[in-house]
Amino acid sequence: MYAVNWMTPPQAMVFSQRACFSRSRSTALSIFCFRSSLDKVSQLNVKCYSTSSYGEFDSVSRRRSRGPVMAAKKASEGTKQEDGRYKHTIDLPKTNFSMRANARVREPEIQKLWDDSQVFKRIVDRNNGESFILHDGPPYANGDLHIGHALNKILKDIINRYKLLQNYKVHYVPGWDCHGLPIELKVLQSMDQDTRKELTPLKLRTKAAKFAKDTVKSQMKSFKRYGVWGEWNNPYLTLNPEYEAAQIEVFGQMAIQGYIYRGRKPVHWSPSSRTALAEAELEYPEGHVSKSIYAIFKLVSAPPSAYGLLEEFFPHLCLAVWTTTPWTIPANAAVAVNSKLQYAVVEMCSSNKDPSTSEGSGRQKLGNVLNGQDKPFLIVAADLVPTLESKWGMKLAVKTTLLGSDLENCRYVHPIDNRECPVVIGGDYITTESGTGLVHTAPGHGQEDYATGLKYGLPIFSPVDDDGRFTEEAGQFCGLDVLGDGNDAIVKYLDEHMSIIMEEPYKHKYPYDWRSKKPTIFRATEQWFASVEGFRQAAFDAIDQVAWIPEQAENRISAMISTRSDWCISRQRIWGVPIPVFYNVHSKEPLMDEETIDHIKNLIAKKGSDVWWYMTVEELLPDKYRSMASEYQKGTDTMDVWFDSGSSWAAVLAKRDGLSCPADLYLEGTDQHRGWFQSSLLTSIATRGKAPYSCVITHGFVLDEKGLKMSKSLGNVVDPNIVIEGGKNSKEATGYGADVLRLWVSSVDYTGDVMIGPQILRQMSDIYRKLRGTLRYLLSNLHDWDPENAVSYSNLPMIDQHALFQLGNVVKSIKDSYENYQFYKIFQILQRFAIVDLSNFYFDVAKDRLYVGGTASFTRRSCQTVLAAHLLSIVRVIAPILPHLAEDVWQSLPFEHTTEDGFVAKFVFESRWPELDERWFSMATEDVDFWAKILELRTEVNKVLEIARSGKLIGSSLDAKIYLHSADADMASRLHGMCIARNDADMLHRIFITSQVEILSSLESELMENIPYKGDYLIGGKSRIWIGVSRAEGSKCERCWNYSPQVGSFSEHPTLCSRCYNVIGAQLLPAVAAVS
Repeated sequence: MYAVNWMTPPQAMVFSQRACFSRSRSTALSIFCFRSSLDKVSQLNVKCYSTSSYGEFDSVSRRRSRGPVMAAKKASEGTKQEDGRYKHTIDLPKTNFSMRANARVREPEIQKLWDDSQVFKRIVDRNNGESFILHDGPPYANGDLHIGHALNKILKDIINRYKLLQNYKVHYVPGWDCHGLPIELKVLQSMDQDTRKELTPLKLRTKAAKFAKDTVKSQMKSFKRYGVWGEWNNPYLTLNPEYEAAQIEVFGQMAIQGYIYRGRKPVHWSPSSRTALAEAELEYPEGHVSKSIYAIFKLVSAPPSAYGLLEEFFPHLCLAVWTTTPWTIPANAAVAVNSKLQYAVVEMCSSNKDPSTSEGSGRQKLGNVLNGQDKPFLIVAADLVPTLESKWGMKLAVKTTLLGSDLENCRYVHPIDNRECPVVIGGDYITTESGTGLVHTAPGHGQEDYATGLKYGLPIFSPVDDDGRFTEEAGQFCGLDVLGDGNDAIVKYLDEHMSIIMEEPYKHKYPYDWRSKKPTIFRATEQWFASVEGFRQAAFDAIDQVAWIPEQAENRISAMISTRSDWCISRQRIWGVPIPVFYNVHSKEPLMDEETIDHIKNLIAKKGSDVWWYMTVEELLPDKYRSMASEYQKGTDTMDVWFDSGSSWAAVLAKRDGLSCPADLYLEGTDQHRGWFQSSLLTSIATRGKAPYSCVITHGFVLDEKGLKMSKSLGNVVDPNIVIEGGKNSKEATGYGADVLRLWVSSVDYTGDVMIGPQILRQMSDIYRKLRGTLRYLLSNLHDWDPENAVSYSNLPMIDQHALFQLGNVVKSIKDSYENYQFYKIFQILQRFAIVDLSNFYFDVAKDRLYVGGTASFTRRSCQTVLAAHLLSIVRVIAPILPHLAEDVWQSLPFEHTTEDGFVAKFVFESRWPELDERWFSMATEDVDFWAKILELRTEVNKVLEIARSGKLIGSSLDAKIYLHSADADMASRLHGMCIARNDADMLHRIFITSQVEILSSLESELMENIPYKGDYLIGGKSRIWIGVSRAEGSKCERCWNYSPQVGSFSEHPTLCSRCYNVIGAQLLPAVAAVS
């Protein structure tokens, strides 16, 4: 066995798996020939296993015994085959189950069957085990689904369907996030300017609700086409009144406990969307370039503790700062230093750079201050002196050093408005990794600046409006865009006033609005916040009690909780749930208490959140305050959509019958550690003190086959709808059906990023087709099966007991993988066992007794007993992953399946998980080891047969007789026992698919001369076995094509061997053979 890592380059991944043996060239058997060559393998991040090393002997498999089936096939087609007198005695496979999936037609038919029979509800109602609740994270209702949606929903469905088979009462309520800016923007973009002018808030909300509901219908149709089961007739929508009321209730509980407050703080602000944003609404695209500057602020005084060190450098001493946001300089209120760092006063000496050559080059540009005769002394971090010398292209002579703590309370002149500002002590965010070691501090434009400002009572100044333009407070810069011409104007002003040493572009990660795809700013505004500090430790404690898959996800969310600031929950938009607050028209003081919140919650529960816009203040206030209505006005902020979805545990799990909180499982993408996982955790901890989930699974993002992010510009987007239904050009975009897409989901290790593309999908389709072929083989050879004819385990031949031993272990392994949510391991097991191992050995050997062993013979019935066990097991273990295929097989079963409690399962998911017979695992260890050696020996025998075929000694393997010799007495004895086995199925020549096998006690020279092809082979790494091949003895049986000395011994059937003679005698009536 060897593994091939599919992450390697395509040119390094050409390999073939073990080819099946005894394949017929006939049409009759071609449908059951499972060639396992995977051609060229691309970058699937799964492992594919080959179970043999004899791929080079693939031709053996094409030249094995095919006589009886070929003869019957030709006879059934009307082809003259001698007299065809035994054609009706062959038990050919029969089934209506098509080899061609025709998924685009058949899958919707199966889904209709499920819907018409309410199968999901039937199974949930019948199951009497524990409840299992997978709580659905709501996708956003603003567009078509992408491949990431498919990965997410299919993973959930695999889990739910497995739990159904395990007798759980599965509760899965699909949900949608229906409020927020993206939907509002979609509505606005659909209108012309004149229509927008006439748009009232209520009209906008009505249009937004319609858009969201229409999108829900569209997305729901796609999810159902993926084969996802759920309560589609009763999903949860965050715009439903009962949901909005539950959300208001959560908000109210947090407010009453003191976790909700209004404050003026810097928040992420999107000028393009004109609203505050949460961290989860940001993205950080590569390639953003900011205009950075090294600026200087003139020092004018120092406290007594530092004056003695600095006195000689006045009045030409400056603080050097570095910033990537020059537009925030007007709001500068302080310069912060690290009290523990060493700082140096440096003198700027000769410059090696020519400012004129760099101007306008788009690279570094030196400031005008360097052109003057009297260059100022600068204060910078001592450790950064060499770096700054290299950066600025000049020598910096250190004059003296002092600690950062010595600089506290020094004062400098603001470079724009000439007011005096202090030097303050900042936090650990001030380092020597970049910049100058001194930080320009604007409390109105940064979180760390804000914290430092609170410590020193600095003004929170933010002269920027909702559109991202300077206000009148910015003086001469009023009206300029802070991210555009305003930024340029600040830099120009500072340089003209000798306050810039260098200007240069700086490439870094910068927050963008995830909806408008445009840069954001930090800006201090009046907003509503949830105080995370009040319950941060409780959140850590809850995280520790949750199972996280993969394990490192716990570290990820813990780190995010530990560093997150208070949650800004207010938005300046119309389409959302209102923050239920009233403001005094004179004092602007907010009115929000338990009575007002409860009253609004009840109104919203009955009429929806539109009441906030069409009801008067008097109607919205409870009786206690109604007489004061004229003194108040409604607030205009709506809630952050993460508060919407983060309240789903309260609106769905805690409110719906049959559901409860915490849910057993949340499953979403890794980006939800800062999104839904976190918002759900925070709201639940704040109000209930515990997490809303017991287990959390995260999956990665979907990339193309080359590992690149999908984008329309690259043309590498994989549309799940096209994967299933096909594109306009069927040759370029084949429709594979939902099950192939689901098979891909099962094949990847979703805990990291996963890949998909045309080549990968073709491979999935090929594997699906082979698995379908395996199931068709099983169905077709059970066409006359009656469970009453099952052979008891103790009476089964050893080969059959070994097959059940392997099956039992496979089912157990698959169950373990389902329980651990490791679906890619199931994919590997199925590929290796159901597609490769079964067809290469057991199916191959079984054909003889199935087709020519006799309709009601013991050997055929024992084989059918094993095949039925395999069919009923495989079809159920694949059902969570490939439900359409499993149901298609189940509806084609030629017999009824009754569960242990006497229930006739009409649908595959009614059959429950396979119950394994403990006797299947009772095979002794030495017997298991022996059969492993037999399989390896069979491989070596096939090699010698191929050599004999190449030498023209034989054609079919049935033309051969095998000779074996082993010096190992125990091995020789067991091999001899298989040559005289009481059961024909265990005979060694049946396993080798040859006519005879003889075990030699010694290698006599005379005998050796009559065996033309021979050689020594190592079995099991230590047992050396000699193998020889000669022509088979006797004549060829007309019916089974085995050679036997007994052919010609029966006068009424002179062309038959003894086995076929007995079969013919037992069959009183001819069986009509046909191939469906």
